[in-house]
Amino acid sequence: MRSMHRIDPKLDLVLERVVDVPPEMVWAAWTRPEHVVHWFTPAPWRTVDCEIDLRPGGAFRTVMRSPEGKDFPNVGCYLEIVPNEKLVWTDGLLPGYRPAPEPFMTGIILFEPSGRGTKYTAIALHRDEEGRRKHAEMGFAEGWGKALDQLVAHMKRV
Repeated sequence: MRSMHRIDPKLDLVLERVVDVPPEMVWAAWTRPEHVVHWFTPAPWRTVDCEIDLRPGGAFRTVMRSPEGKDFPNVGCYLEIVPNEKLVWTDGLLPGYRPAPEPFMTGIILFEPSGRGTKYTAIALHRDEEGRRKHAEMGFAEGWGKALDQLVAHMKRV
């Protein structure tokens, strides 16, 4: 499945890899809280809570905990859901499509069959170049890549 979004290198960050877990398992990792808490935040950070209301306008909420024990809640809403193919969510809107006070990004995750695995594409859309730059400097490529490695390792254990 191809994203309808054209990538703008000034505004968007992209992580694309083929992983040896089938799309249905990658989808489950993204859509079931009992899986999300095991992989979503790159170690040594942890995800300590997750709520998913998997429908357009429904909540995608996580709480990430730093190694020092500080919690960072994140809440957004789903915009588009195509089972085993595509998830789109944003923190620019709260559940029920309520505008968020400080939007940061919209995430698009694409899942495509690739042999016995999945071509995994994660796209982070930002409203301006400054937001993209900050996300890149926060370690987007390394952090999202490490989280994907954790996702694969977790799903191979279940």
